[in-house]
Amino acid sequence: MAQASHSVQIPVAQDKVWAFVSKIEKWATLVPAYKDHKQIDELTSHWTFEGNFKGLSKKIQLEIKIVEMNEPSSIKFEIKGLSDNFSGGGEFKAEPKDGGTYMTGTVEMNAGGLSGAVLTPAIKVVLPKITSRLTEKIARHIQA
Repeated sequence: MAQASHSVQIPVAQDKVWAFVSKIEKWATLVPAYKDHKQIDELTSHWTFEGNFKGLSKKIQLEIKIVEMNEPSSIKFEIKGLSDNFSGGGEFKAEPKDGGTYMTGTVEMNAGGLSGAVLTPAIKVVLPKITSRLTEKIARHIQA
């Protein structure tokens, strides 16, 4: 399993961070390699990603399901592969700090099945970059 976490200090109130991260449609398009997403219900959405890694082009479809919302401090989600044998989850935490909000994004992914042995090393390389970029992009959008 691969796990990555990234934190950033945002000079805004915690409720402003919550208003953004608690609505998937506000940050889905900020995920690196994002192609599109479809809202299934209030808590569930299907996402499509397309990217290249070491010369290989891959399209991946995932289900993202919100499993816990603790306003205004955290939102947790589960990840399930629709096109491939992926599972995982993640969380955004927001804590008031130094007159602003300290936000941490955490994502973990596991690739199973026959392709898991091939995909897991790639996930371990890519996941920290994706988590960092996503957390930074969310912070910039909240500040805008």
